[in-house]
Order: sequence, then C-alpha cells, then structure tokens
Amino acid sequence: MSKETLNELAAVLADTHESAAMRDLLEALLTPRERARLALRWRLVCLLTAGVHQRAIARKLGISLCNITRGSRELKRRLVFRQKVSQFVYDQLKIPDRQNG
Repeated sequence: MSKETLNELAAVLADTHESAAMRDLLEALLTPRERARLALRWRLVCLLTAGVHQRAIARKLGISLCNITRGSRELKRRLVFRQKVSQFVYDQLKIPDRQNG
C-alpha cells in the first residue's frame, strides 16, 4: 500500500469519533478473520501493558511467544501506540498510569 493511501485511511479513521461508526468502518474494511486477528493483537498488547507475563498470555490466548514478542516490540518502538494502549488499559483497570504518576 502506498504511503498516500495509508495516510488517506488514517485520516478517515482519525475523523471517526463514534465507536459504532468506527466499528462499521472496520467491519466493512476487514474480513472476519482479519478482525479476529486484530482483536487478538489488541488483547495481547493490553495484557502486556497490564504487566501479564508473556507465557501467561500465550496460554490464555492460545498464541505463540513469537506473536507476543512482536506485540512487545511494537509497544517499545511506537510511542503513540504505547501511549494509546496504556491509556486504555489504565482507564479500564482504574489504576494509576506508571508513566504519568
């Protein structure tokens, strides 16, 4: 995919503020399998961010350590991604954010 096309998609997604509308877009753009994989990846990065050990995540989600390592690497490499996942996790768990106090 070209950078221009990815930028267009990112702009459309960023402009979608209601979760129901975003879900509709994701369902239209992604196959059921792609949606399942995306949801699984989201769950694993949330569990990593919450401090769950990789082997426990592998057992819980039925995935390989390689998949978990990839998620962990992306959390380390991509600041905005890490911030968004952290904010979601800490908001959901109602615990203080380790990065912001």
